[in-house]
Amino acid sequence: MSDRPLIVAGLTLFVGLVSTPIWHGALNREAAMAALHIKLPAREKQCVAPASYMRTSHMQLLEHWRNEAVRDGQRQFVAFNGKTYDKDPTRTCLTECHTDRKEFCERCHNYAGVSDPNCWNCHNDSHVASEGNS
Repeated sequence: MSDRPLIVAGLTLFVGLVSTPIWHGALNREAAMAALHIKLPAREKQCVAPASYMRTSHMQLLEHWRNEAVRDGQRQFVAFNGKTYDKDPTRTCLTECHTDRKEFCERCHNYAGVSDPNCWNCHNDSHVASEGNS
């Protein structure tokens, strides 16, 4: 009697059990993203960068903007579509598009399990609210 069928069945079961988290995550990714329900801006149809880049690298972009604006005096950003923006998130991102920090920034950060950056040590909601109303 050959042990080959038992070995193949055991290996198949082992690979299936070990890879279950991967398959589970892949199959539930769409449902999880739908549950997040991020409200997109009504006024602007395009961001300063493609959505896929902003989902993964927006913090690096904001840090790069800060360094260039504060340290080098470069205060303008030319986006991938040729449009020019100020390198000031409180006037660009938070006033023009993502006006509700709790609905956009905090909701996504909470969902992703990351803490809010230290932006709000210097930039506060009252500044954003007054900018948006004037």
